Amino acid sequence: MNVLAIGAHFDDVEIGCAGTLARHRANGDRVIILVITHSKYSDYDGNIIREKEKAFNEGKKAAEILDCELLCAQWETKQVNFGYKLIEEINKIIDKNDIDIIYTHWDYDVHQDHFAIGKASLNAGRKVNNLLMYQSNLYMNTRTFRANYFVDITDYIHLKIAAINAHESEVKKFGAEWVDFWVNEVMNNGKKLNVKYAEAFHLVKYLA
Repeated sequence: MNVLAIGAHFDDVEIGCAGTLARHRANGDRVIILVITHSKYSDYDGNIIREKEKAFNEGKKAAEILDCELLCAQWETKQVNFGYKLIEEINKIIDKNDIDIIYTHWDYDVHQDHFAIGKASLNAGRKVNNLLMYQSNLYMNTRTFRANYFVDITDYIHLKIAAINAHESEVKKFGAEWVDFWVNEVMNNGKKLNVKYAEAFHLVKYLA
């Protein structure tokens, strides 16, 4: 199986589905992580928070931990718009790699880059039989993320934690409790299913 995990920024995929990707790799599947932006970003005063080289090196380290291939489309952070160019960027990767399953952003995420990519993935992935959406931020919304598909990642939780921690600049920015938050999320999901840790997805389509 050829798996494509799409993220707006370096760290999104690790937060949303790293354990699931590690499970795919353990099953012998090929996994490609596609990060749309170079992930350099600044605050509204222009102070740089993360340089693109730093973001890429952290993403590369995380991909190595998960044993996944890594691609970056180099779009400008915070400037990803839903439209033809974004759809074709994703289409190209899907067609070139004969993708069987897509993991992507929830298309109602409050971050502008996230929801643009979620919507574009629906279009680009229209001929892919399996598509699931994940959450990768903790902000409230007027819509509720409807988790209706879960993956047991108990055997891979150490890889998820290591992959998130590989993004040292983000851990430094948010603090260690940021990592704890995501570990607690998968722990809570696991309790709902009588396993220790589970990642939750909104299942758009799945052909068994």
